Formats: sequence, C-alpha cells, structure tokens
Amino acid sequence: MSEMNEYTPELFELIDDEGNKKNFELIDAAEINGEQYYCMVPAVEDEDFLNSDCDIVILKTIDDNGEEILASIDDDDEFEEVSGFFLQRMQEAFESEEM
Repeated sequence: MSEMNEYTPELFELIDDEGNKKNFELIDAAEINGEQYYCMVPAVEDEDFLNSDCDIVILKTIDDNGEEILASIDDDDEFEEVSGFFLQRMQEAFESEEM
C-alpha cells in the first residue's frame, strides 16, 4: 500500500472550564489580523461517531503569563469574521475536490 494514502491527524487535548479533557483534530489554522486561529473538530472516537454531526471549534492563541494557550473567542464580531473565513476555505477545498 502506498504511503501517500496514510493520514495522521494532528490532535490536541483540550481541557474545558470544568476540567474535562477531550481530543480535537486540527483541520485548519490561519493568521488573521495578526492573531493565530485554529479550526478543530472533535477527534473520531468510534464508528458511531463518524455518522454523527459534530461542531467546529474555533480557538485563538493568547498569552497567559508568558505561556501561549488556546482560548475561545468572546467577541461576537471577531468570531463571525474568523468562522466565516474558515467556512469559506472549507467550502473552497470541497469544491476543488469535486472537480
């Protein structure tokens, strides 16, 4: 089998405000207006998960006492701009694969 067909996802273990850990797969990253953003989906856990709907998670890099961490976007306008950017890129990627 060709090694070109192998896929290794880039996974991040994120911890929510309540201390729960969950794995997410990076699907895209971009710098927008000088800020670094990451677009992720929950990591595939089993076959049933593949058939379920999942939400896209968009996080940004912030400085927390000298340490870079991923954080949610609290500003509605910023979130709309960044999510629109990632959704447009995903749509373009899917359209180019269909050709």
